[in-house]
Amino acid sequence: MVFNLIWGKVVTMVTMARKHEGGRLKIQVALAIFSFALAALLASCFPPIGTLREIPPFMTTVSAGATHTVAIGMDGSLWAWGDNRGQLGDGTTQARYRPVRVGRELDWETVSAGSHHTAGIRADGTLWTWGNNWHGQLGDGTLSARSSPARMGTQSNWYTVSAGWGHTVALRRDGSLWTWGDNRHGQLGDGTRLNQLLPVNIQPNMTWAFVSAGQGHTVAITTDGALWAWGRNEHGQLGDNFTWNRDSPVQIGTATNWAFVSAGERHTMAIRTDGTLWAWGNNQGQLGDGTTFNRLSPIQIGTARNWASVSTGERHTIAVRTDGSLWAWGWNDRGQLGEGLDWFFGNRLAPVRIGSIINLASVSAGHAHSTAITAGGSLWTWGWNEHGQLGNDTTIDRNSPGWITR
Repeated sequence: MVFNLIWGKVVTMVTMARKHEGGRLKIQVALAIFSFALAALLASCFPPIGTLREIPPFMTTVSAGATHTVAIGMDGSLWAWGDNRGQLGDGTTQARYRPVRVGRELDWETVSAGSHHTAGIRADGTLWTWGNNWHGQLGDGTLSARSSPARMGTQSNWYTVSAGWGHTVALRRDGSLWTWGDNRHGQLGDGTRLNQLLPVNIQPNMTWAFVSAGQGHTVAITTDGALWAWGRNEHGQLGDNFTWNRDSPVQIGTATNWAFVSAGERHTMAIRTDGTLWAWGNNQGQLGDGTTFNRLSPIQIGTARNWASVSTGERHTIAVRTDGSLWAWGWNDRGQLGEGLDWFFGNRLAPVRIGSIINLASVSAGHAHSTAITAGGSLWTWGWNEHGQLGNDTTIDRNSPGWITR
């Protein structure tokens, strides 16, 4: 209809121009007006290619930060959504309520979302960081924030990385452990309380297999299956049976069959090689032992021996068993447990099965939202959504899992 109106005006102007002197010039002016109007109309109907919404692929990896989420597609592409102080990496500080593509690379292998920063590793072993840099958590030797991924250093042998609230920890392929950023609680493990703007090698005489950064503490497993922890400890989140901070790694117990560990804001969860689940630290239900008593050392949760992975949030925990079933416990004030209930009646002191999904591959808990990926690559999110961290194009909380890619 708009096109017909514009074209009618042009025809009228051309007809009148032919009857008067200087008609050729007026015809040219009329056609120019028409061309400009048509271009404007087309621009309003078809936005520039750079602003078109891309459809996220099936995912292989997801990481939930405090208020944002990042994921890697099956094609190696990187995606992000939620709160944005640069941590999404899309070159802006604009919050995104649905997944947006970060760069055009197709070789991302692992990614970790912290509080307001993100770190990822590409297939060539290079480490990239972006987002807030208050404490030097980007590891580039500065305190300058970045809104796009920037390569950190020149090394190309990085294996895995974990972004905490204000610090970052990573392993190289030679088994060496490196930390940088905020160190107010000793969470870097270098024996000091000094922030580090560049990676520092921790316990170079040890070979590390796994590491996880929490809010103010760090936990790691050596290749011989021993568990170590350091940093903030007022709630017993280190598991060393004390409540004072540690500036250097301390071994937790004598067991040497630890396989996986996750550091939350003030609690820690771990899985042993026999499939048993263990918890310690702050407890408002997130430990899952049926109580709200803090635990200063690891305590086994239930008797099940088929736990596959676990992820810790602020006051909630989510986990997957080897049959692919989803379990959650702790606080549920924003629907982060995913069982269709909310605060008060929805809090759980012990693991409860969520839904009937039986093919989950991994889970990741944020501050108060949760994410999961199925074996087929479908991405699910639920819980707190004030900043769009669920990626469903709204800012409305969800109290049950909802599809993002399927």
